[in-house]
Amino acid sequence: MTYTNFKQAPWKSSHPKYRQSALSISPAPEYASSEVLVASLYRTIGYDSATEGSVPQAGRDLDRKIQRFRDKRLQSPDGATLKADTWHSVLHGVLESPKLPNQSSKRFLQITPLVPEVALFSGSARLSSNSWPAGSLLRRMVWLGSENDNSARELWAELFDAMSVGEDDDVFARWLGQETQAWNSPATWELAPVPSIEVATLSRKDFDSIRFLPSRQFTHDLRAVIHAKGAMTRRQWTSLLESILRLGAATHVIWLCDVQARIWRCLSDAYENSEPISEPEVRAQIFPSSPHYMTYGGKALPGFRDRASNYLAARLGINTLLWSLEQAGAAFEGNLCSSKDITELCHHIQSNKGALIEAGTMEDLVEIREREARALNCRKGIGSNLLEFARHALGQRQTAIHLLRGYDQGYVLKKKGNSPSSPWIVSLGPVSVLALVHCALFGMVGPRSIHRLAQHLADYGIAIDRHDIAHNDLGQQLRMLGLVLDSPDAESGMLLLPPFPATQSISESI
Repeated sequence: MTYTNFKQAPWKSSHPKYRQSALSISPAPEYASSEVLVASLYRTIGYDSATEGSVPQAGRDLDRKIQRFRDKRLQSPDGATLKADTWHSVLHGVLESPKLPNQSSKRFLQITPLVPEVALFSGSARLSSNSWPAGSLLRRMVWLGSENDNSARELWAELFDAMSVGEDDDVFARWLGQETQAWNSPATWELAPVPSIEVATLSRKDFDSIRFLPSRQFTHDLRAVIHAKGAMTRRQWTSLLESILRLGAATHVIWLCDVQARIWRCLSDAYENSEPISEPEVRAQIFPSSPHYMTYGGKALPGFRDRASNYLAARLGINTLLWSLEQAGAAFEGNLCSSKDITELCHHIQSNKGALIEAGTMEDLVEIREREARALNCRKGIGSNLLEFARHALGQRQTAIHLLRGYDQGYVLKKKGNSPSSPWIVSLGPVSVLALVHCALFGMVGPRSIHRLAQHLADYGIAIDRHDIAHNDLGQQLRMLGLVLDSPDAESGMLLLPPFPATQSISESI
């Protein structure tokens, strides 16, 4: 791969240093609903032999197998308790997940990811063989949000145990796992190895200094959700997990877009100015301290589009510099995984500015951006995929069957009206409210100020004035779910109540 190849196909020819960065957006996100995130996580964490591309075909094969048993009136497979007709009704009725409006005429298995076994034939992002691995993104988040590799592996193992179906799970979940194994090709459910090349942790200096890190909050909330499993049914717990996965994944990607744009501004400043910059200055410049990616009750997608567009511009700029330096015989030998690395790259750019000017680096960048204007506006390609990911991960599912419109209750965005053109606004569903209140109070016993929930939302980049909670739809949800205690002595007259008191006392002793 050369600089010439990059200029001809800039989105397909990222520099190796850029691709291997812990701060790169990898894998590249595309469409993924909350259930796709859970199903892909099952495959990533426990089915080493299963690939995303094998899922659609496995679903078609299972459907044909069931149809053959129905047509020929064959006896059910060994270990199965249901006849083919009944099992077909379970998969296409009881457990079927609602399809999107553009999928109403398509026939494929789409099952609620209640147990690991269903992820082998359902829950792929695409119906073709080239689906993106959403579970790998979640795995990278666990590592990036953990203090070190050991801490990440410990949490990953805890998550695997929680996602496994054991004796503590309800009867239906245990039966469903056994029945699915009997009808489908068996696969071994065990903790899959984690390739070190696919995960990375931040440097200790960065991890301790960064004030706003969605993946760190995500790992905290993941532990809270794991400890809540014993207080509810498998279906309820899966819904709780979905709500945290979708909020954490979307805000993590938005944060990475923001960081990439800040890195590019830092590098372009180094190119323009000869004054050296220190590592603490770089750290303060590239990592946002308290950003507001969403405002509760406000429109969300325009802000996402701006972040994605800035990321794409930054990606072109960073790769142009890296490839141009290599072309000029002054390749950068370091990495791009920490503020120290970015500082070294800034100094390297300043030392080789003459070679970059002679190579016409900035002129090439202007030409590439003009040629890729449509992609930079998120009208196609990576930017369009990023918007689609954020919209479907956070937004309430729009169902083909109108009666099933209330199926998704763990959303973060909802339509402001009934029109297809109505804007998406930030508004938490009941399951998301339950999950976030539980996570905000995890490790505590008894009620706490409503300010704690506002701060917890801020840790994911969602801005809300705690004084507004008493009067907006979030306050209504909290009252309806019995999660607040109105008190004239409390801030805004409201105190948060833990939804699962038993798990709060357990976490206190950990």
